[in-house]
Amino acid sequence: MEIGVYHGGSLQMWKDYFGSEAQIVGIDINPKCKGFEEDQIKVYIGSQSDRSFLKDLKKQIPKVDILIDDGGHTMRQQKVTFQELFDHVKEDGVYLCEDTHTSYWMRYGGGLKREGTFIEFAKGFIDQLHAHHSEQGHFKVNSFTNEADSVHYYDSVVVVEKRLREAPYDGMTGRKSYKTDSQDSTPVPLYKRILNSLRRRLLKSLSRFLRLLRIRDLSTLSGFWW
Repeated sequence: MEIGVYHGGSLQMWKDYFGSEAQIVGIDINPKCKGFEEDQIKVYIGSQSDRSFLKDLKKQIPKVDILIDDGGHTMRQQKVTFQELFDHVKEDGVYLCEDTHTSYWMRYGGGLKREGTFIEFAKGFIDQLHAHHSEQGHFKVNSFTNEADSVHYYDSVVVVEKRLREAPYDGMTGRKSYKTDSQDSTPVPLYKRILNSLRRRLLKSLSRFLRLLRIRDLSTLSGFWW
């Protein structure tokens, strides 16, 4: 799905690139874009900032593999489109919002760190991606946390790759190569200290006895228990 058909060239490009099995969906506010429909290409006419239109659209088409927002580029258009259509991207799909540099253009509702821009909205993706790790009760896991696998920020493009995720967990495999500080500081129980002391004394006495017998290799003692 691509929002923003304009003269239709990109729809034909995607059709050629993805091949004969691909179904391409275009969305534009200009009724003339309906004329770009052809085999494998379907165009819907409506505004990307019209929530009712987008909700109705989701009822008409199956979930999409890739969604590209290359529409009007205003802050409302970009945010409404994401809010309404992100969940209509497949579990392993990709959502792209293009021309995010308009978040810095005043005439589009943008401005550096201005509240309400799409870039400021998208910065929240970083926090939400890590919500499982938060120790603050007011910061909750939401659908984005569970469905987004990664977020990529490029010049003028924000990309979200989807993949269903479960809550992370901490695990360890294999054997420890050395004791950790916490292990070194763990007090040894009294009975273990007594047994270790007795063992050392026994080995010391046995060593003296063997030296008296001039035996250096225990393997020479047939039947000797060690």
